[in-house]
Amino acid sequence: MKKLTALAAFALSLNLFAQEGGAAPSLQGFLPIVIIGVIFYFFMIRPEAKKQKEQKALMDALQKGDEVYTSFGILGTVVGMTEKVITLEISENAKVKVLRSQIAGLSSKLFEKKETKK
Repeated sequence: MKKLTALAAFALSLNLFAQEGGAAPSLQGFLPIVIIGVIFYFFMIRPEAKKQKEQKALMDALQKGDEVYTSFGILGTVVGMTEKVITLEISENAKVKVLRSQIAGLSSKLFEKKETKK
């Protein structure tokens, strides 16, 4: 994303060179592009990086016996783990294998949030 923003800024600066007959673009013409780039960073890139960090921390701390929920809404208890796959027990003698990336969070945190909203 940063490369795309930088590329767009470069292309617009080249366009300004062409319009002004080769004269250097003024700061006033370039400033809106910089402002848009900064706004884009704070509203799009930074929150996504924060979510990825939280997800990685969750995956690193995950242990057998933790109650989790998946991104597709299944609640279960972790009974087995490999590098890419987690085995969840969703009811007595019913086990499901899901990709590690599909674990959305701990179910204890899910229920805590609902209780505080009341």
